[in-house]
Amino acid sequence: MRKRRYAYGATIAALAMVVLAACSGNNSGSSVAASGSVAASAQASASTLKIGVVTDVGTVNDKNFNEYSYKGAQAGAQDLGESSNVPYAVPKDASEYASLIQSFVSQNFDIIVTVGFNLTNDTIKAAKANPNTWFIGVDQAPICVDPKGNPDSTFACKGDAATLLPHYVALGFEEDQAGYLAGIVAASVSKSGVIGAIGGITICAPCVRYIQGYELGAKSVNPNIQVKTAYITTSDFTKAFGDPVTGKNFAKQFIAANHPDVLFQVAGNTGNGILDAACDAGIYAIGVDVDQFLSYPNADKCIITSAEKHLSSAVEQTIKAIAAGTQQPGNSHFDAKNDGIGVSDFHDKASLMPSDLQAKLDAALAGMKDGSVKTCPSNCGAPPS
Repeated sequence: MRKRRYAYGATIAALAMVVLAACSGNNSGSSVAASGSVAASAQASASTLKIGVVTDVGTVNDKNFNEYSYKGAQAGAQDLGESSNVPYAVPKDASEYASLIQSFVSQNFDIIVTVGFNLTNDTIKAAKANPNTWFIGVDQAPICVDPKGNPDSTFACKGDAATLLPHYVALGFEEDQAGYLAGIVAASVSKSGVIGAIGGITICAPCVRYIQGYELGAKSVNPNIQVKTAYITTSDFTKAFGDPVTGKNFAKQFIAANHPDVLFQVAGNTGNGILDAACDAGIYAIGVDVDQFLSYPNADKCIITSAEKHLSSAVEQTIKAIAAGTQQPGNSHFDAKNDGIGVSDFHDKASLMPSDLQAKLDAALAGMKDGSVKTCPSNCGAPPS
């Protein structure tokens, strides 16, 4: 499974257009000054390891990638007996990624966590320039570099990142496993026997894996269920991941044509529009990556669960491994075996769930861990024909 995942470096790297949604929440920690430079107070005093976090654009308390990655850094620091007051930097736009990373480097931080696809190239450059500093790139696997360790814009990926970037760890997740669990939920609550899924773009391997897993999970519950799927676009990343209006309009047409009673979105912010369309149509919706009941409350009335990447756990585990001297550089894989994936709490929809649903989810997780449950077909992650 791991070898298959790492074959899609071009697709992952191409997702630099993803923009994270910002919602409300609270975190403790030292932030950066409005100019984007790391504030003087952002020093991990009396710590063995200095850990800093550079988020993506938005806020650190977005109930999404920024927040859960930051919470993982806080938990990792606490595990090491250090202060949870981990400093963080929030860029005002993409032009500040490199300078904020460099600010932590200049202050001799030992571990710098960078959050999301968008920071991949700047993280690679920083890791090459500072080979003695540990970098944790959240959702940045697989790494694609040229033979000199530079970001590879041709996506040939001929460089050995683990050798060329000896302290860069790129975290990746088994999306098909999370999708499989979401499919079990969808099939368990469906009354019509027709469920749906909409992805952002056909060349997004993680999107495809989510949906392929979703279909297999649904069919493990009901072999006769119909799983209708579609993608917003084949080439336009802005429409695929950053356009909720397009997402809502596309989903309205999809619902009218296919009549699903559960709809899974795998399209970033565009997917928020898909969730809105599901709510408007009076059908159930399933979120992606994080618990969208929390990150996108506008659709709470119809969200039943979300297919999750356990971002906090992955960051925490990686920090602990670095401190223990056991962490290897390169791509780091998170799945059911190491608490890397799951589905969200059912929140106010718990009473709607069949009494045997949790047992089915537990059995599927156990099967993923021992290898007896297949969560993706032989063409896993390949663009749909």
